[in-house]
Parts: sequence; structure tokens; C-alpha cells
Amino acid sequence: MTKREPRIDAYIRKSAPFAKPVLKYLREVVHEGCPAVEETIKWGMPFFVYGGILASMAAFKEHCAFGMWKASLVLGAHEKNSMGNFGRITKVSDLPPRKVLVGYVRKAAELNEKRVKHPKRSRAAKAKPKPIAVPTYLKSALAKNRKAAATFDAFSPSAKREYVEWLTEAKGEDTRARRLTTAIEWMSEGKPRNWKYMR
Repeated sequence: MTKREPRIDAYIRKSAPFAKPVLKYLREVVHEGCPAVEETIKWGMPFFVYGGILASMAAFKEHCAFGMWKASLVLGAHEKNSMGNFGRITKVSDLPPRKVLVGYVRKAAELNEKRVKHPKRSRAAKAKPKPIAVPTYLKSALAKNRKAAATFDAFSPSAKREYVEWLTEAKGEDTRARRLTTAIEWMSEGKPRNWKYMR
């Protein structure tokens, strides 16, 4: 029998009554699917490791979660986009049949044995940020201050967006006018919106 991590024993003991049988069951399933698995605690949660991270489980106030580290390769279309790959688990019957779960663990272990990398989203797949819509009142104010306009033009898109959002999120005209005056003053000094927090 594989060595059990005492910190996981303690984690299960401290969990809510509904969670204890779920966590014990998940632990047994992982050990059945990968007898050589090692247990550890990462980020305050139980993790299972075999040539890399295999899976993790967690208990919350009203549900448990179980996540496969390489879920997109192991579960395919069944992968859920939540912390766990099986939704909110409140009882063992919320999980797929034991045989299916053990199969997922075996597949994950095989991927780690073959050193298959965790899939990453390509940069092309990421959504492109929306173009920055500079409000007319900001354009007019920048046209009257060369230094501020030069600073704004030299900003990265995210730095420009910070100023634009700060101005457009103002609830009243007075607040927006005050922010606009401050923004032009800061930009004429070459300062980004959050310059106070920079080192």
C-alpha cells in the first residue's frame, strides 16, 4: 500500500461531514488508478503526484471539487471550466462511475509517464482586446496640452485604457471633469494613471 500523507488525513478529518466520504472515496480512486501515486498538500489542498501533478481535490462549505491536472487531454469534451472538472460534488453519486474515474486517473498517469506537456492556449486563441475608444472630451483636452498628448500617444494600449476607463467610469459630470483635469496634469508630467503605486 502506498504511503498516505498525514496532512491529507488531517484535511479530511477537518472537512464538513458531507465531504469526508467524498474525499475518502476520491483518494481511494486515485490510488486504485495509480498505485505509485504520491500525496502532498499544495496551496492548502490535497494533491496527487506521479511524474508531475496528476489531480487535486478540495472541500468547501457546501461542496467538494476534484480536478485532473491535464483535464483537456484526459476528459476531452467532458472537461468543465470550474475549479474541479466534475462540477459541485456533494456526494459520491455526483461523480462518474468508479470504473470511469479510475480510467481517467490511469490515463493521466500514462500522460505523465510519457512526459506529455500540459496543453496551453496559443496566443492566437486568446481574445484580442477591444480597440480603445478615446472619448471626445479627452481628445479635446489632449489637443490643448502638447506634453500630455505626447505622453498619451507614447503609452502602451493598457496604460491608455487605464486612463480612459478611469474617466468613463465617473458617475457624474463633476467627477469626470475633476478626473480629466487630474489626468491631463499627470500626463503632462509623464505619469501613467497608477503612478502612485509604481516603484
